[in-house]
This record gives sequence, C-alpha cells and structure tokens, in this order.
Amino acid sequence: MFQLSKRVEYALIAIRHIAMQPNSRMHTTKEIAEKYQISYQLLAKVMQRMAKKGYVVAHHGVNGGYTIARDANTLTISSIIQAVEGKPNVTIIQCEAETPENCIIHGTCTIKNPLVKLQDNINKVFDQLTIMEMV
Repeated sequence: MFQLSKRVEYALIAIRHIAMQPNSRMHTTKEIAEKYQISYQLLAKVMQRMAKKGYVVAHHGVNGGYTIARDANTLTISSIIQAVEGKPNVTIIQCEAETPENCIIHGTCTIKNPLVKLQDNINKVFDQLTIMEMV
C-alpha cells in the first residue's frame, strides 16, 4: 500500500503547524512533538533538514525555535517530499522507484502502465497542493 514516510508525515505536520500561527512566533521541536504526540528525535532531524533546505528558519538561543521561511501559499507537498526524502516524486511501483533492470517481470508486466498513470496523477496532486490548503 502506498504510504508516505514518517519523515514526510512529520515534516508536513510541523510545517502546517508553523504556517497556522503568526509569522513572528517561534515554534520549538519539543512543542510540536508534544502537541502531536510524535517522536521528538525524528522530528528534530526532519526540522534540521528542512532548515538546511530553506523551508524553515532555525532561530538559536534560549527563545529560539523555527519559523516558516517561504510563503505557505506556494509551498507544495512535493517540495516538502523533495526536501525530506531527497527525491522529487513518490513512487508506487518498484520499476519506477529503482531501475527497470531490478524488476524481473518488467518486459511482461501488464500493470506497469496503468500504475505509472496513477503515480503521475498522485504526483500532480502533490505538485499542486500547498501547505496553506492543508491549513
């Protein structure tokens, strides 16, 4: 079954949480992890990666935390997936996730083309859906 990784889920939860609040307010990893009952350690890694990629700004110090770095109206789900996973698209079948040579039935597969169409549609939705639409 198609499923987003925990890293992507946590990134979307965090960026949505930050986007819902006034821009001047800092949000800590601890605050977000506790509010949504998610792993602090994994969320911390995700937030660092998103800061490195320029999606959030890390403010260090006693009153530090994170703020959103981009307009939530233009920030797409696919861009978050790219930032967290390092790949631009979600893949639902092995031959698209890897190389065709890794699939022993690639030449005779009867479901590849319909599933590639489905995958393309999923990716189009992720390319168009913004964080603000999730708020």
